[in-house]
Amino acid sequence: MTIPHLGTPVSASGCSAGSCGSKSAQMDALSADTLKKVQDHPCYSEEAHHHFARMHVAVAPACNIQCNYCNRKYDCSNESRPGVVSEVLTPKQAVKKTLAVAAAIPQMSVLGIAGPGDALANPERTFSVFRELQQRAPDIKLCLSTNGLMLPEYVAQIAAANVDHVTITINCIDPDVGAQIYPWIFWNHRRVMGREAAEILIAQQQKGLEMLVARGILVKVNSVMIPGINDAHLQEVSRVVRAKGAFLHNVMPLISEAEHGTHFGLTGQRGPTPEELQTLQDACAGDMNMMRHCRQCRADAVGMLGEDRGADFTMDKVEAMEIDAQFEQAAMQRRLALREAINAELEAKRNARHAAPVLQFHAPKRGRPVHMAVASSGGGLINQHFGHAKEFLIYEASSAGVRFLGPRKAAQYCGGESDCGEAENTLARTIAVLADCEVVLCSRIGFEPWGKLESAGIMPNGEHAMEPIEEAVTAVWSEMLKAGKLDVAAFEDQKRA
Repeated sequence: MTIPHLGTPVSASGCSAGSCGSKSAQMDALSADTLKKVQDHPCYSEEAHHHFARMHVAVAPACNIQCNYCNRKYDCSNESRPGVVSEVLTPKQAVKKTLAVAAAIPQMSVLGIAGPGDALANPERTFSVFRELQQRAPDIKLCLSTNGLMLPEYVAQIAAANVDHVTITINCIDPDVGAQIYPWIFWNHRRVMGREAAEILIAQQQKGLEMLVARGILVKVNSVMIPGINDAHLQEVSRVVRAKGAFLHNVMPLISEAEHGTHFGLTGQRGPTPEELQTLQDACAGDMNMMRHCRQCRADAVGMLGEDRGADFTMDKVEAMEIDAQFEQAAMQRRLALREAINAELEAKRNARHAAPVLQFHAPKRGRPVHMAVASSGGGLINQHFGHAKEFLIYEASSAGVRFLGPRKAAQYCGGESDCGEAENTLARTIAVLADCEVVLCSRIGFEPWGKLESAGIMPNGEHAMEPIEEAVTAVWSEMLKAGKLDVAAFEDQKRA
């Protein structure tokens, strides 16, 4: 089977240690056992997220802690953030939905339980789903996300369920910081408040992390960056969890819009700017691998990262489907064949990186860093019209190479139904989101947005449609260097000023 969209290899990724998640050079350095665990997990591998899909099943409505950044809502189909779902499922419904999605989307490789409450505050429902899927779809990786309060109690069950990936949300290791984030926890049949609550939660999280690592289970640590509260503290969190064996750290921006109804949103706590987030991620990257491609998914997300096909698989549609053993077996064989083909080509690219001479950016002079925004619908390609993009992937190119900085959400400019005024406002918001970018790479772009972007100092570029992203970013940076647009001395003078 040929997967033409993977493109040709790039021999030098330019990733510095810890800067690119588990991609490129870091993927090359993984042990065979770890590589097998992450190579088709879109959350644990930046490389995999271009090619593999995941789904979350919302079977865990109860939660045992309260976070000031969380408001668990139902039937909020236009919101894309943790804790939001359209349907809470029974375990039986969740299993059938998983089998239906995995048959329709053969790229699906992972089933996760991430809420809308906490997976381990609903252990019977969570492990019931895992047990059934172990039997009926053993090729699908199982993972869960938890706040960690009950984690030590369930590590043995997690291991017995063949769950190889666990995400723990750890926002602090200092109880004084924690008291500003968590109003209360429910512990030993009582509600515990303030600093005492934070002390208990932190101790349980750290104990659970150590127990998971001891069993060979990969741990991703999620941390919400809250300016003025834990932003100066998260570098220490990163250092500690790495020392205890965590595989990946995902520093996420606080979602703080007031309309979500969270405590922080209603009290005016701001979220970080993209520049603040990148600076903190870079600082933490000195201690461990960083995840930069997180989309802060809904608890019922379906499809590739950055898309949500949940509306295609509502329970009324799933219940009408006939799913028998023959159907399940045929679907699994399709998934396995596609997965094998994708991984074979990714492996060929990794081997080519070793064999090929390292590409050098060095020209007559070094070039300053440039941020570029990319419109992509997946596959690691520049394959989306500017007006259809609901998010842009931000890359930085420099004389050190190309690195992925993360996704940024944007309102879709070409909505079809919008009037001119609304489209104009949408375009203005998108330009503001991309303010630090000098180039936008897309498959196509209309005349009006081209002019507005250009006026804002952002150069649209549709010349690399359907090309692999990193190769195109490299090519554009090199063209800018040759044109004399990347003077390092002027850039360093500007930074000092």
